[in-house]
Amino acid sequence: MKRLTILSVCLFILSGTVMADDGKPVLVDQLPVKAQQFIKQHFPEKEISFARVEKEFIGKKYDVFFVNGEKLEFDKNGLWKEVDCKLSAVPDAVIPQPIREYLSKQYPDAKTLKIERESKGYEVKLNNRLEIRFDAGFQVVDIDD
Repeated sequence: MKRLTILSVCLFILSGTVMADDGKPVLVDQLPVKAQQFIKQHFPEKEISFARVEKEFIGKKYDVFFVNGEKLEFDKNGLWKEVDCKLSAVPDAVIPQPIREYLSKQYPDAKTLKIERESKGYEVKLNNRLEIRFDAGFQVVDIDD
């Protein structure tokens, strides 16, 4: 009986956690101002399919999905965390200058399909299947193929 009670409590907690991950739909004008400006500046011609807000342990995050499958992710303040362009290139102005310079020298024919801003640096995915990690000082720390 005790095991059944513990199992029931665990399942209840797990189901609540899974349901919390779904996020809540929001209108684009409900996004933080910085996120709205980012979209207008870098993706003005893209049609937005939907946006959502998700609660995290600390704060929340916003996801914006475009009709063509591309995705943007923003933190609670509207700063971009991830730009995933799937098959087209991430706009050059989004990529930090030192990373852009490195990529143009080392991989001049490659397109940047995705960039993620992480707590300790950046991760870039190229159309040649390379994934390159940069530290906060924009030094390459890992290359995966």
